[in-house]
Amino acid sequence: MRVLLDYFLDAADGRFPPVDGGVTVMPPLAGGLACSIAFTGHAVIATGRAEDEVLARKPDGFGGSMSPDFLRWLAGPAGWIGVIDATLVRRGTGGTPQLPALDGADEHPRVRYAKEVRTDVRIFGDERGLITVAAGLAGRTELSIEVADPQAGSRGHGRSLITDALTLVPAGEPVFAAVSPGNARSLRAFLATGFLPIGSEVLLRPEPA
Repeated sequence: MRVLLDYFLDAADGRFPPVDGGVTVMPPLAGGLACSIAFTGHAVIATGRAEDEVLARKPDGFGGSMSPDFLRWLAGPAGWIGVIDATLVRRGTGGTPQLPALDGADEHPRVRYAKEVRTDVRIFGDERGLITVAAGLAGRTELSIEVADPQAGSRGHGRSLITDALTLVPAGEPVFAAVSPGNARSLRAFLATGFLPIGSEVLLRPEPA
């Protein structure tokens, strides 16, 4: 039986679901989370709702699984809906780690958010900013970045941080990033360092039944 992580690992290898407009419904994520994932022409939804109930709402693989009305229904009236992110992937480079572990950053907003939705969060950084490496959506290795000076992105700090962060992931292991399309500077930094887009995603924390 396929699990959600299989879809991400297959996509990292260039193998994608069929472009059929279809929707695959899977069990919910750990920690009370759900998600809607959009690949080209196919959606994958992890939820505690019954499959026939989900399909009755007529989501589709051509964007319907990301519609605001559908996501609100999936989360429930009081549930939390995260932002819709572009899903990016490349492979770690391994070798000698180029970033030191960072202590005393547990209250940083980027770190707090990582600990809310991911596990095994590790924090690294220097004067340029910080990086988190964690077990993210479906257990995939996930990287996030925060530059210390928002204006420093134009000086390449984001790109150099990402490049150094890739040394924290074993060579050849897929590493994923979820980046808001509106954060164009961050998106350009990830693309410039070899990350490739494979789809889009949104996390949800449905209200208790």
